[in-house]
Amino acid sequence: MNNGDTRVRGLAARAGGWSARHRWAAVGIWVLFVVLAMGLGSAAGRVDVKDSDQLKGETHTAARIVEDAGIEEPASETVLVQAREDGLKATDAEFRAAVDAVVKAVEATGKVTDVTSPYDTRTISKDGRSALVQFDMRGDSDTAGERVEPVLKAVEGVQKEHGAVRIEEIGGASMMKTFDDAFGDDFQKAEYSAVPVALGILLIAFGALVAALLPVLLAVTAIMATMGLMGIVSHVMPMSDTANSVMLLVGLAVGVDYCLFYLRREREEREAGRDAQTALRIAAATSGRAIVVSGVTVCVAMAGMLFTGLAEFEAMGLASLMVVAVAMVGSVTVLPALLSLLGERVEKGRIPFLRRRSRSGGGESRFWSAVLKRVLARPVVSVVVAAGALLAVAAPAVGMKTQNLTLDQEFGDSLPIVQTYNRVNEAFPGGSEPAEVVVRADDINAPAVKAALADFRERAVSSGASRGPVEIKLHDTQNVAFVYVPLVGGSDLDKAGASLTTLRDEVRPATLGKVDGVEAPITGQVAGSQDFNDQLAGAVVPVFAFVVVFAFALMLLSFRSLTIALTSIVLNLLSVGASYGILVAVFQHGWGASLVGAEGVGAIITWLPLFLFVILFGLSMDYHVFVVSRIREARLRGRTTRDAITHGVVTTAGVVTSAAVIMVAVFAIFGTLSMQSMKQMGVGLAAAVLIDATIIRGVLLPAVMALLDERNWYLPKWLHRLPDLTHDESAEAIAPGASSTVPPSAPGSRDDEGEPVRV
Repeated sequence: MNNGDTRVRGLAARAGGWSARHRWAAVGIWVLFVVLAMGLGSAAGRVDVKDSDQLKGETHTAARIVEDAGIEEPASETVLVQAREDGLKATDAEFRAAVDAVVKAVEATGKVTDVTSPYDTRTISKDGRSALVQFDMRGDSDTAGERVEPVLKAVEGVQKEHGAVRIEEIGGASMMKTFDDAFGDDFQKAEYSAVPVALGILLIAFGALVAALLPVLLAVTAIMATMGLMGIVSHVMPMSDTANSVMLLVGLAVGVDYCLFYLRREREEREAGRDAQTALRIAAATSGRAIVVSGVTVCVAMAGMLFTGLAEFEAMGLASLMVVAVAMVGSVTVLPALLSLLGERVEKGRIPFLRRRSRSGGGESRFWSAVLKRVLARPVVSVVVAAGALLAVAAPAVGMKTQNLTLDQEFGDSLPIVQTYNRVNEAFPGGSEPAEVVVRADDINAPAVKAALADFRERAVSSGASRGPVEIKLHDTQNVAFVYVPLVGGSDLDKAGASLTTLRDEVRPATLGKVDGVEAPITGQVAGSQDFNDQLAGAVVPVFAFVVVFAFALMLLSFRSLTIALTSIVLNLLSVGASYGILVAVFQHGWGASLVGAEGVGAIITWLPLFLFVILFGLSMDYHVFVVSRIREARLRGRTTRDAITHGVVTTAGVVTSAAVIMVAVFAIFGTLSMQSMKQMGVGLAAAVLIDATIIRGVLLPAVMALLDERNWYLPKWLHRLPDLTHDESAEAIAPGASSTVPPSAPGSRDDEGEPVRV
């Protein structure tokens, strides 16, 4: 073994070296940081995204008008009274008695206000078999679900006394309560089970309790610190519960991955015969560098969400960016300190039936060695077969349809309230989710405004956009009116969207648009979905361009190879495309949906494709940077490119497999949730990571690099002036007698100043 000094410079190596020498200080600083972040965040409190800031366009304008007017819209409820047999009509005495009983029962609870009879509001279906009793819940609409139970029981009581009609309640409050009862613990269970699942897989991977606990401990403390930071930052950029859940998901994935990479390399060096201090410093210079490059790349990808202009996406992007940065810093600072403190004790808590496997082969995986032997023997065939298979899997993505899922798409027919939703929409198309026109005027009671409102109500029906009834609620003091328009198309968002377009482009300009000083933005679920789609469509190109360009630049600077930067982008895009294809095949077309406990709903939730692109493009860089760094490291030691590929892939296969299994398991947990949108996210993420860690990194990457051979290290002369970020490479000297062909500007080709590492 060479006992000379090789100097290593760079952030990761220096941070690891300092932490190893000042281990108690490093641990103390980290603990203090986590405690301070949590304490300051708790004291500051979290500011969440307001409804008026959720979207731009008309939905935003409408929410701002309501907010400025100080109007608290109550939670509206509807009771469907429907004849069970064709003979019974709303004009019959028995039907009237049931309606009257509903009105009296809900009023008697004292929990409701503004109860209206269908005979007054003309909310009776065309066939005369259905009618709607409407009312509002008293108090704050956000907590109405907690107060609606007495009303639901009152309605159930009326149903028992009138068997000839179907009597069912639906609305914001009742849906809130039903979903909380049925799915309220879904997210909590998923979040709580993710940590034990990750710990269990790490126990199998390391076979020792202490070694398995370290990655989980780092990830959990990074998440805790980020939760505190989110509270502080939310006063500048509001956060949300969704951002918190995404942050937890990403934080656990990258926190465990980064620690796993570092810990595995340190173990490998010790098993190769190096003393603990040297092994730790080599891990800092190699895996530490890979973590920094990967972390910065993931942060850049997450920053892409800030370009959407959507408050929810911006919150998710910033929260994810922060947790990745915190986990990255923790991995290259406190982790080396803990490993230095523990030394051989990191192997404590050995699991008896998980004996430590011999790594006399340098940590190489037999399975991947066998696969790689065949891949490198026929690289052209491997590229054609693997790329062809992925392109075939990605093909369904060409016909991807995105939309906000309706209630029945989101939850299926598993809940009675979904069946009620369908019955209301069938009898009163659009009645359960009407368009809402928020009208503001200098004087809402001015004759011209009143005439325009009446004209709007009439034309909304005559234009074919609505079958009525169109309801108008006046707020005289605030000079605001709400106009509720059931849209033709109902739960069919394509047809309902066409009706909305008619209202916005034809009916409104011909009525309310002719009155000076009147604002009349149209909102509601269909409008919100359309505005969201429009804004997201406008953000796709800037976000894609930002993420791809900056990821390319980072890879170029980190590896000083134009070829590696280009192939990295292409392979990542192929991985994302394949995950899109799986999503469309399973959730849009329903192919094999039952295998994952889902069903084909005809569409992909609107926000998912862009979200998946950003998350996957970032996370896939974990594996790519780690594997390519190891290949380049072997190349710098003097191996030929093909030997370096073999060494890099097979020695990283174990850690990449372990990391991928953890990610797939954590993401798959979200695929078990009840909501179709969460199933789509979980399955999409899990499938992409699985593809990325196997076909991409185990077959395509080595095959492509083998075909390119020395061209892998190509950097045009005019790019040699770029900043050199490659100086954290291997701390090993080039092996004597090996090929001396070293890539231009590689650290092994010149004297580097920095921290000495004895090898």
